[in-house]
Amino acid sequence: MPGPQRQPAIVFTGFMGAGKTTLAREIAHALEVEVQDSDRLLTERFGLEIEAYFAAHGEAAFREQEAQLVGELLDGIDGGVVALGGGALGSERVRTALARHIVVLVDIELDVAWQRAHGKGRPLAEDREAFAALYRARERTYLEAADVVLPAGTGLGATRRALDTIRALPDAPPGTRMLWASAATGEYPVWVGRGILGHPGLAWPAPGRRFGISDETVGELHAGHVPNLSGLIEIPPGEGAKTLQTTERVWRALVDAGATRADHVVAVGGGVVGDLAGFAAATFQRGIPVVQVPTTVVAQVDSAYGGKTGVDLPEAKNYVGAYHQPAGVIVDTSTLGTLPIEEYAAGYAEVVKTALISGGALWERIAAGDPVDDDVILACARTKLATVAADERDGGRRQVLNLGHTIGHAIETVTGYARYRHGEAVGLGLLAALTLSGREDLREQVAALLVRAGLPTTMDPAIDADAVLAATARDKKRVGESTPFVLVAEPGIVTHGHQLALADVRGAIGTLLP
Repeated sequence: MPGPQRQPAIVFTGFMGAGKTTLAREIAHALEVEVQDSDRLLTERFGLEIEAYFAAHGEAAFREQEAQLVGELLDGIDGGVVALGGGALGSERVRTALARHIVVLVDIELDVAWQRAHGKGRPLAEDREAFAALYRARERTYLEAADVVLPAGTGLGATRRALDTIRALPDAPPGTRMLWASAATGEYPVWVGRGILGHPGLAWPAPGRRFGISDETVGELHAGHVPNLSGLIEIPPGEGAKTLQTTERVWRALVDAGATRADHVVAVGGGVVGDLAGFAAATFQRGIPVVQVPTTVVAQVDSAYGGKTGVDLPEAKNYVGAYHQPAGVIVDTSTLGTLPIEEYAAGYAEVVKTALISGGALWERIAAGDPVDDDVILACARTKLATVAADERDGGRRQVLNLGHTIGHAIETVTGYARYRHGEAVGLGLLAALTLSGREDLREQVAALLVRAGLPTTMDPAIDADAVLAATARDKKRVGESTPFVLVAEPGIVTHGHQLALADVRGAIGTLLP
C-alpha cells in the first residue's frame, strides 16, 4: 500500500548573484523549516570549497556530482525549502526532478549579476563576455522551469508577503505560473495560465465586493467567469469609447450600485477597458483597487501591468490619466480563443516591441517566428514588470516601453482612433523607429514578422504625413521643446531620450507611405 504523498518543496533557482540563498533562508525562517542549500551540501561532500573543486577537477566533473546530489535531494525531500546553484538546471536529471516542486526563479539582470559575481572568486565570473553568453544560454531554461518569477528588485519583505500566493500555486489549474510584481507604490501577483479565471484554487487578490467593467462584446463572453460579481458595467467597444464622458458614466454607475472604498473594480477586456477601468478606479472616491483581467494579446503582454491608466482626448492619446497599480492581474490565456483574427494580429506588434526591448531568449523566439503561447506571454510580462520595478513613473528607463508608440500614437490621433487598431499603429511606429535608429536590416526583419502576422507595413496614402509629424509634438512624454524618441541599437539595447531633427522624423514617417 503506497505511503502518504510527499509535499512539494519551494525551490529557489536563478543566475549567479541573484540572491537565491538569502531569499531561501528568509522563506525557510518564515516557515520554520531548515533550508537545503545545494552548494553547501556539495561543499560538505567534497570536503573543500566549490571553487577549489572546480580548479582541481573541472566543470564537467562538478556538474556530474551536482546533478546526482540535487536529483537525489529533490526526489527525497518532503516539503521544505531548497536553494540551487545557478547551473543546476543544466542537468536533465534535475529538471525532471523539479516537476513536482514549486520552482521560484529569482530574476536578475545581467549587469547586476556581473557586479555581484565578478571578483568574488567565482570561476564562471572572470570574463565579462563569457559571463554574458552564459547568462543568455541559461535564461530560457530558467523561465521554462519556473512556476514563480520574482522580478529584479524584489526584496526580502516582498518575498515573504508573496509566500501565501506561492504556497497556494499547486491548487491552481496545472501549468499556472505566477510573477510577483513590485513597484514603488505597490506589489501584486500576476497569474498566467489556461482556465484560471474563476477557478476556486486561485485566491482572489482583493477584498470586498467586485464590480466588473467590460465592453459590450467581451462582457458577454468572459465577465460571467468572474466569481461573485456584485454588478457589471458595460461600455461600448473600441478606442472611441476611451473618453472622459465614458468614464463619467462608469463613475455614476458605481455610485448607483453603492460601491464604496471597501470594494474594487474588475477590468475584463483589452487595453481600452483596462486603461479606462483603471482610471475610473484610481479616481473614484480618491481611489479604490482594480483587478485586471486582460482578454487580448495587447493587454496580456503589455497594458495590464505597470499601473498606467487613462483616457484619450481628441488632441492626443492617453492625455488624461493616473498611475494606479492593480491589486492583481489574472491572465487567463484561454480567453484569447475568442479574439477575432484581426485583434489577435494587432497584439503581435506589442510582442515584437517587447522582444526588441528584452533581447535574449525572447527576441530569439520571436525572430524565429514562434507563436504567441503562454511562455511568450509570461516572458513579455517579465520584461514589462522588471522595467516598471526600476522606474515606475517614466522618470527614465520605463520610457523604453514607448518604442514605436510616439509615431504610432500620432497615427491613431490624426485618424480619429478609427482607422487603425492600436497594435496596427504601433507596428507602423516600430518600423519608423527602426528607420530613425539606422537599422534598416532590423527594420526589414521586423517588417517581415509584421507581414507574416497580417499587419500593415505602410500607411493609408490618404494620411497626411505632416499631420502625423505635428501630432508627435503633442506626445504626452514631451517635457521640453521637442518630443524624445526611443531608438534601437540592437535587440536588448534600446535607449530613450533621443532628441531628433524634425526633418529626420518627417523622413521616417514618409517611409511608411506606399
